[in-house]
Amino acid sequence: MTTLADLHALMARLGHPVVTAPAPSVSRFADGAPYRFEIPSVEGPEVLEAVVAEGDLLNVPVHRTSQGSGVMMLSDAEITRMARIGAERGIEINLFLGPRAAWDTGGQAKVTQAVGAAARGNAMVAACVADALRACELGIRSLLVGDLGTLEVLTTMKADGALPSSLVLKTSVLLPLTNGPTATILERLGASTLNVGTDLTVPHLAEIRAATGLPIDLYLEVPDDQGGFVRFYEAVEIVRATAPVYLKMGLRNAPNIYPSGAHLGAVPRELGRERVRRAALVQRLLDQLDPDLAKRPTSARRPSDLGIPQA
Repeated sequence: MTTLADLHALMARLGHPVVTAPAPSVSRFADGAPYRFEIPSVEGPEVLEAVVAEGDLLNVPVHRTSQGSGVMMLSDAEITRMARIGAERGIEINLFLGPRAAWDTGGQAKVTQAVGAAARGNAMVAACVADALRACELGIRSLLVGDLGTLEVLTTMKADGALPSSLVLKTSVLLPLTNGPTATILERLGASTLNVGTDLTVPHLAEIRAATGLPIDLYLEVPDDQGGFVRFYEAVEIVRATAPVYLKMGLRNAPNIYPSGAHLGAVPRELGRERVRRAALVQRLLDQLDPDLAKRPTSARRPSDLGIPQA
């Protein structure tokens, strides 16, 4: 009879041990920092400007922003303006690739989010490629990818020079990553940074860290449609086990603003400011609960591993 111990031993022989007591991660970002803050749902230049201003006001280092509406929902002028701000401030500006199943004419994505970011058909993959080419031509050097095949196509384009070799390919939370073996697949397909499931325990996260050296992206406060968790008091253990990690500040009890636009008025800007305030709250907790962590290097301006725009 196969016992639990036998199964755990098998996983260890396969290179993916089951973690029960996470050991501290010794990995760090290129500049030595164990964690950075990412502000998601930065949907356009006005929101980006508000996020930057709030970061300055609250002394929160914003190293990466990400956008959810997609490249196709931004004009050339808006993308250029965001790229210019990112270049001036040393911030990675990450934009989602456009068409996705949840907005398409198909029915499956209407009943399950599991395929919401998938590209339905080769024509939709081609549209994602078009978004990638356009964004890069306008200076963007970081893209958010929600489809496995699209990730591989973009990686091939990087290799043959059709896309910049420095382009960051960030996987979406809508592309489920919940274990170490899946992390190795995404890394093999060319991912630069890995969005993980929102409900993973610290041991689960440690298993993913053991499987890959890529940065992990984790929501500390999770949007309602992804679970609605608020994990501030886990921040220290998460950083210890998963460094280097981007701590993503979503918002619970907030409207879904995708696709964004002027019809939403000031809502996206105010949500952006509040996400920065949430990051300030987490920063305070990290400093209080682990003074040694507070003494470790924090990310320098313009670290080499950021996908800062080429404006």
